[in-house]
Amino acid sequence: MSRITLSRFLIEQQRKAGTLPPELRLLIETVGRACKAISYSVNKGALADVLGEAGTGNVQGEAQKKLDVIANDFLLDANEWGGSLAAMASEEMELPYHIPGEYPKGEYLLMFDPLDGSSNIDVNISVGTIFSILRSPEGVTQPTEADFLQPGTHQVAAGYTVYGPQTMLVLTFGSGVHGFTLDREHGSFVLTHPDMKVPERTAEFAINMSNMRHWEAPVRRYVDEMLAGATGPRGRDFNMRWVASMVAEVHRIITRGGIFMYPKDARDPSKAGKLRLMYEGNPMAFIIEQAGGVATNGHQRIMDIQPTKLHERVAVFLGSKEEVELVTRYHAEQQ
Repeated sequence: MSRITLSRFLIEQQRKAGTLPPELRLLIETVGRACKAISYSVNKGALADVLGEAGTGNVQGEAQKKLDVIANDFLLDANEWGGSLAAMASEEMELPYHIPGEYPKGEYLLMFDPLDGSSNIDVNISVGTIFSILRSPEGVTQPTEADFLQPGTHQVAAGYTVYGPQTMLVLTFGSGVHGFTLDREHGSFVLTHPDMKVPERTAEFAINMSNMRHWEAPVRRYVDEMLAGATGPRGRDFNMRWVASMVAEVHRIITRGGIFMYPKDARDPSKAGKLRLMYEGNPMAFIIEQAGGVATNGHQRIMDIQPTKLHERVAVFLGSKEEVELVTRYHAEQQ
């Protein structure tokens, strides 16, 4: 049996009545090509002089790695001329990126975190790209920030690429979650993980324990119960993982179950969380939900949140249904 490439998979989905519009198919393929280029740069590392700091900061005031800038440029350059997009927005850029006047405009908005987990680049640990696709409001030819501020339920597609021992693209457009592995010899993504599902029950959690003293009481209670193990109220032992790369954490969860948490904490009470709603929270929530999992901010479904600004932050609890619902219930009981 012949292997199913990303292009073939998307074309076959397009042929199913109304499942995947042609322009959206082309846009996903273009994002995939950009991710291949990023993968090659990540893999070359020091050989291509792409490691280390870029000497610049992003809109959040975080130091940019060279590969943050390179990955951002790859995604902008690949997608600006194809005719599918009205505009783009990046975690690395303060304002939306408008399509140059010489290129046709399309009906979609693309948002992305070009290189998630970039603090791991120099130590050769998995990093990734996250993207989210929305429809541009009808009749809008020059989208502003306000046009991007749509709840996650309005996403028409989302995905991530994890650059690890293998490069994998994981994708949803509302009909399940499918994983594609990059075949470097042939230069194409090949369907290797159809219809991915998050196990409902798990014994594994991911959280940065060094922040424990800053957590709110419901998170402390939940983690304390897991740490108590078989002799505690949960009655079973849990393992902890922490990669400090959301893409790697989510990929592990979607492969074998688990819960990933990046809660709000007391270090900056004015911020709802650390992760960005539009570039990380919403696309990962869409993927996790399509795989049978749950994603909340501790109080409500992440994809129901109405964004108020492009770089809005959010607390994140996502993964196996049983665990996310429990920690969310603990937040509700605390109110």
